[in-house]
Amino acid sequence: MIIVANSTPLVHLSAINRLELLQQIAGELSIPEEVYQEVVSSGAGKPGAEEVKRSAWIKVEKVKDRLALKALQSRLGLGESACIVLAKELTSDILIMDDRLARLEAEALGLPVMGTIGLLLAIAQKGGLDFSQTLDELLNSGFRLSAKDYQQILELWRPMKPK
Repeated sequence: MIIVANSTPLVHLSAINRLELLQQIAGELSIPEEVYQEVVSSGAGKPGAEEVKRSAWIKVEKVKDRLALKALQSRLGLGESACIVLAKELTSDILIMDDRLARLEAEALGLPVMGTIGLLLAIAQKGGLDFSQTLDELLNSGFRLSAKDYQQILELWRPMKPK
């Protein structure tokens, strides 16, 4: 399975000591050099920097289509743009990112996209974690989610809970 991730899932899952959840579903995770730079170099001393740097299962890839990268950058940030181009180049099975505009752009290009919360739901549904507790930890780490969305997600989770 080929999975590409943007910085937000890496940072927030690291902040709650759950980066290994990505490894559980991916085995190996690909990130573009631009995301590595954002998380490890620019984010030195912050959650995710050391975790990503020392994770042998995270593969740093160079985006080849620089023209596509530049075109996307007119609408999105560098990291999001690089993730979309890399996911397209690798024919990824899942692109994990949380930025709404970037997700819409990726979906318009036919890429399968999942957010951090969707990832947690998928793992929790298999009995791999306590979803409500992990969601609360994520929010306490600074992950942004409105109170309305929080309630909707919990309502969605109730019928999905493993028996």
